[in-house]
Amino acid sequence: MNTPRIVEGVFAINKPKSISSAQVLRDIQQAFNPSKLFAPWLHSERTRISREREHQRHQRKHKRIEVKVGHGGTLDPMATGVLIVGVGKGTKHLQSFLGCTKTYEATILFGAATDTYDVFGKVLSTAPYAHVTRKAVEEALKTFRGSINQKPPLFSALRMDGKRLYEYAREGKEIPRKIQERPVRTESLEIREWLPDGSHQYAWPKDEADDEQKYVAVNVLHLGEARGSTEGLLRGPDEPPNINSSHGTKRRRDGDDVLTSTSSAAKRHELSYVPLVSRTPQQASQIDKKEIYQTGGNQERPRETEPKHAPPAARLSMTVTSGFYVRSLCHDLGQAVGSLGIMSELVRTRQGEFEIGQNVLEYDDLSKGEDVWAPKVTQMLDDWQGKVTAKLVNWSSDVDKSAEIR
Repeated sequence: MNTPRIVEGVFAINKPKSISSAQVLRDIQQAFNPSKLFAPWLHSERTRISREREHQRHQRKHKRIEVKVGHGGTLDPMATGVLIVGVGKGTKHLQSFLGCTKTYEATILFGAATDTYDVFGKVLSTAPYAHVTRKAVEEALKTFRGSINQKPPLFSALRMDGKRLYEYAREGKEIPRKIQERPVRTESLEIREWLPDGSHQYAWPKDEADDEQKYVAVNVLHLGEARGSTEGLLRGPDEPPNINSSHGTKRRRDGDDVLTSTSSAAKRHELSYVPLVSRTPQQASQIDKKEIYQTGGNQERPRETEPKHAPPAARLSMTVTSGFYVRSLCHDLGQAVGSLGIMSELVRTRQGEFEIGQNVLEYDDLSKGEDVWAPKVTQMLDDWQGKVTAKLVNWSSDVDKSAEIR
């Protein structure tokens, strides 16, 4: 009698937009749990647990047994593309995928900054973008290729003093210390498509951060000191920056990866307000959300939030190492061209040996039934297992040769 085959290993799925990586795993379990393909794995797991309980003095509370799955590197809910999934013993190999290179296609929209560095955040500030051209962006991209230091976003899962950074942000609390830059590497970075005014559907978020949120975020992101305390707050969003000022525009060397410039609008008017970056939370909460500024005499000028002309965007293609934040690249690139930038779209097209269009399961296949997804998953798991076996054979051969030399 043939023993039922236990299927496990690593495969990849194409994550859709607007759902979390954790939700994708739950959807996979929902499809795998009642399937014929993974029935032998579940039977084996129940047998193993039953044997363990026989030797336990204090038995643990019974839990529903499900197919064991995990992912090898999360994707933001807004992102789509390759999500590597481990099944059964394959989950033990997921750590190796965290360090492999990844290829992304990302769209950056210029002229605005948000607390999350993407279109799902709240607007912190707007900036001129009429001067942003493909040539200027291509020139700026040179500084982001190769080995660089990158500062992770405030809205990220990194921990500081045992607490995730996004938890500080959501609670409106300042982080205990400055977010440190981390070494990353960009193996390739190119403009895949330039999207000028009127040629795309991307837009800034409509929600604006309130003053207390701005106080926390701006002090962490250093937008105020990056652009001058009034830069981008007094000028219209499609006005060009004052690139002929005596201070000029230059890249800072102190690790902040931002630009410094002097606002021409600030030179023309005497302002009677407390710069946003200098406000305490109490001062911020007392200032009207519309940010009315006093200029010259008794004139009032609200901060402009609606652009007269749609800002340009660019679709970028990049291959990067582990720990790279595409949102941070968009944020830093916007500043590098004398404006601001947010990530509007993100697709992970490859991670390790898994690539969309070649060996990645489509998410919609899960809802089409086992007859559709099972053959594809089986093939991917077998392919992965074959590569692992080949590596072990090669490693064993190298060990034998080394022993012979000695």
